[in-house]
Amino acid sequence: MIFHGTDVRHDALARLRAGAKNSDVARALNVPVGTVGYWLHMDRSRRGECPGADERQCPRCHGRDLDEAAYSYLLALYLGDGHIIQYSAHRVPSLMIACANAWPGVMDACETAMRAVFPDNSVCRVSRTGCHNVKLYSKHLWCLFPQHGPGKKHERLIALEAWQQRIVDEHPWEFLRGLIHSDGCRITNWTTRVVGGERKRYEYPRYFFTNKSDDIRQLFSDTLTKVGVEWRVTRRGSDPFNISVARKASVALMDRHIGPKY
Repeated sequence: MIFHGTDVRHDALARLRAGAKNSDVARALNVPVGTVGYWLHMDRSRRGECPGADERQCPRCHGRDLDEAAYSYLLALYLGDGHIIQYSAHRVPSLMIACANAWPGVMDACETAMRAVFPDNSVCRVSRTGCHNVKLYSKHLWCLFPQHGPGKKHERLIALEAWQQRIVDEHPWEFLRGLIHSDGCRITNWTTRVVGGERKRYEYPRYFFTNKSDDIRQLFSDTLTKVGVEWRVTRRGSDPFNISVARKASVALMDRHIGPKY
């Protein structure tokens, strides 16, 4: 780890307070842009200028209104491609959702949901190879995402609390859409049949959801059942990691509420 001197940090803060962009300061001082962002965040926090600094802003702790439809979608994205990191006890934890560059509409939807659920917090995008991490900081991430814990999600219990299950029950399509946008897809399968002595090719759409966590797949399939979508488990070798929706009526229902990634 490279440690930058106090003079460099003070120079960076002077430039930032004057209105310079994080990326310009990072380039001028040869400092990682994430470090510059952290310095700015801590400086604003010490001066009481950090958005969301008021501890009364948590829906769970202080009763602030929660956009439950947006939360249902964001919860699903978190279960699929999200994680929470707190590098040390004195730093504010961050929520990051990995969004592939191939689906810019999904990335936009993720950022929109984050801003709706955390209206007083800043949201940013951090570029990675082939994707961006859509990211925000909040002291109350543990309150809204109690599924966080050490280790990989598929190696620990994932269960919704009663208040989360109520939200998912009231906004099931947002939850399903988030899971499809994170760990699912809509594809076109094909097969051949002999008709009148001639072999013909037929194509049909199909939805897949793939996740190694038994608990997360159960949440997905239970919610499908509640909205009237027929599904079945398909295997990858000996592992039942895939849930398939292939019945014509069920695919049509999914298309009305979810559709392909974009």
